[in-house]
Amino acid sequence: MVTAAAPAPRSKRPVQYPSEFFVNVLALIVTILVVHALYVSWIYPTGDEIVAAEQARLKADPDYVPERSFFLVINAPEQEVEIIHFIWALLILGYKAVLVRRERKLLERELIHVPEGIKVLPEDAKDYARQLEALPEEDKSMLVVRALQRALDRFSATRSIRDSAETSKAVCDSEADRLDSGLAMIRYIAWAIPAIGFIGTVRHIGDALLQAHKAVTGDITGVTSGLGIAFNATFVALLLTLILMFFLHQLQQAQEQFVHDTDHWIDQHLIRHMQVR
Repeated sequence: MVTAAAPAPRSKRPVQYPSEFFVNVLALIVTILVVHALYVSWIYPTGDEIVAAEQARLKADPDYVPERSFFLVINAPEQEVEIIHFIWALLILGYKAVLVRRERKLLERELIHVPEGIKVLPEDAKDYARQLEALPEEDKSMLVVRALQRALDRFSATRSIRDSAETSKAVCDSEADRLDSGLAMIRYIAWAIPAIGFIGTVRHIGDALLQAHKAVTGDITGVTSGLGIAFNATFVALLLTLILMFFLHQLQQAQEQFVHDTDHWIDQHLIRHMQVR
């Protein structure tokens, strides 16, 4: 009898990170749903109650000074949109930081084994390149692996250490430009948040001016309330922008340091071992 061959074991699929576009859209949808739900169920009702109570006390006591409440500061559609943009930007920044940290972990591994004192000749470049080809698929797209592969290919083709070093540096410079261009969306959000705040300020100032006729009769409650709400939109926008720009510069610094460390890692683990007979 012929026995059936045992099925071959299934190979583990490499971990694939979702595309940045998918992450950006998903983060925006989740942020809108969560923030709007909080506003509808908690912030808007609480803010309206505080506004009604403050107006009642102002009418009863003209000398009463309203207190600055957190709910009053963010109780407007413009502030809701600003907070949505702010949280969306933070989620994008967090995802990019995770990607940088993931690639940086490769610098802690011995991707190619070049013992101390051993020289890498142009004839040996293909042997070292095979070590990179044996890496998992998810690692081959990383910056350090791509730069090593290009440097070894260049060294094998031209037999020039200088050309190999320049090729590796060119790959790192190209990655630095790509990472910087990937922050365009964050920069747009950092510009959009103050713009939304100014729009809210102009809108509420217009609403306050519509009640200017009441001020002639001595009732300035509507005007002062409208002006207070108007400047809250700009206040929240500028505050959120300051925080967002801090995290943006931190991520940009981390990306630049990662590219620099990658270039230095390749120089220490490969370029300095190269030799031409």
